[in-house]
Amino acid sequence: MDIVITYVNGNDPVWQKDYEKYTEVPVLEKRFRDWGTLQYLLRGIEKHMPFIRKVFLVVSHRSQVPEWVDTDNLNVVLHEEFVPEEYLPTFNCNTLEMNLHRIKGLDEQYLYFNDDLFPVRDCRPEDFYRDGKALIGFTKHWFSSGMFKQICRNSDLLARKALGMPASRFFMRPQHICAPMLKSECEKLSGIVAEDIAGSYTRTREGRNYNQYMFTDYLFYQGKALSEKISSKHLSVAVSSSSRIRKAIETPSRNLICINDVRLSEKRYEMLRKTVIDAFERKFPQKSRFEK
Repeated sequence: MDIVITYVNGNDPVWQKDYEKYTEVPVLEKRFRDWGTLQYLLRGIEKHMPFIRKVFLVVSHRSQVPEWVDTDNLNVVLHEEFVPEEYLPTFNCNTLEMNLHRIKGLDEQYLYFNDDLFPVRDCRPEDFYRDGKALIGFTKHWFSSGMFKQICRNSDLLARKALGMPASRFFMRPQHICAPMLKSECEKLSGIVAEDIAGSYTRTREGRNYNQYMFTDYLFYQGKALSEKISSKHLSVAVSSSSRIRKAIETPSRNLICINDVRLSEKRYEMLRKTVIDAFERKFPQKSRFEK
């Protein structure tokens, strides 16, 4: 299986110039801030997920690729290589997620990672797929207040529509962790609801978008995804202390951790960033094959 990582460095002046030119939305700092932890995600993959075949790093421009990256071992993919030209440039992860399965050379089984997810204990292929079926926890929801939950509801409704299922006031939501995908099923669903997807594209996130949950919901309703939680821990920097974050990295109780960014004062951001970097350096002191 492969891993696809979407990555943005909001400090990149080339990216900033495009953002200012094509949007009228202020930059949401917490969505585009780079904590400098990408190399630790890659070190975690190499150490704890040795069964991974290829790792793809998805970026908007070559200027987004850190200088330390070894491009002979890390497959860099530009947005223009898999997203239809008419929807570029985009600053919306949902637009990317609708098209990740179009990346050239991608395996049938692939895991979609955001860059705030880190393998911190040994994982097995069976933690993500069993007998050709994806494994991920699902929960049922009713209320869809806020943009993100509305997008989750949209995605569930579209998966149901593609399968000829009636709409429901409830919607399924996969756990917030890496998403196990089946490329052929993503291609099939994208073909069935191509017009709906095309009408949802926006440069920045809007409530009428769909996200990658559409694909996992589609698998679940067909019995091609089993509701079994992936071993993971979610940490929000809004409420997690430095000691808690350090412990989760250095002596983890789960296989994967998500360190979720929020709006922070500059002082607290710098303090927590130092904690995270220090802890990861202790956890993963050796460079991976993805680094020069």
